Amino acid sequence: MQETARAGWEGVLEALVTERGDALVRYAYLLCGDADDAADLVQSGLVATFGRLRNGFALERAESYVRRAIASAYLDRGRRATRWRRIAHLQARPESVDSSDGTVDLHLDVRAQLDALSPRERACIVLRYYEDLKVDDIADRLGISAGAVKRYLSDAHAKLADALARHEGDVYDPA
Repeated sequence: MQETARAGWEGVLEALVTERGDALVRYAYLLCGDADDAADLVQSGLVATFGRLRNGFALERAESYVRRAIASAYLDRGRRATRWRRIAHLQARPESVDSSDGTVDLHLDVRAQLDALSPRERACIVLRYYEDLKVDDIADRLGISAGAVKRYLSDAHAKLADALARHEGDVYDPA
């Protein structure tokens, strides 16, 4: 019996990673802004979801659980990192090369603005505009009130407005 259940969840896990793995990494990347951290978040989400034997998982339901686990892991990391934010300015930054391409500047400005958001603000923005979730759905996913989601979205919009206003006529294509 247990061997049959194991084969079932392993098949779902394999299909999820094969078919939706790239989408999960992109989702995690939007949350954290770093490719390596995104891969770690996806791994954490998969372990949290499939760490124990799970029966009756369909692929779509498993992806939903993993996405929720990714968002929770990201928020947990943000909470743990809060005490280190006061020394963040001491971190070494890679040297950057100036580019005359305006879309690169726009990409960097928006990315810098996303990096400046708090973990909850960034999670709300990603869930709202990447996942296309409504306020109530975001509140359910993050386990906070709809009013808090509205406040985080409002605060994030205000922070992002400056970067976006500077490049009002530019068109950014991430591809």
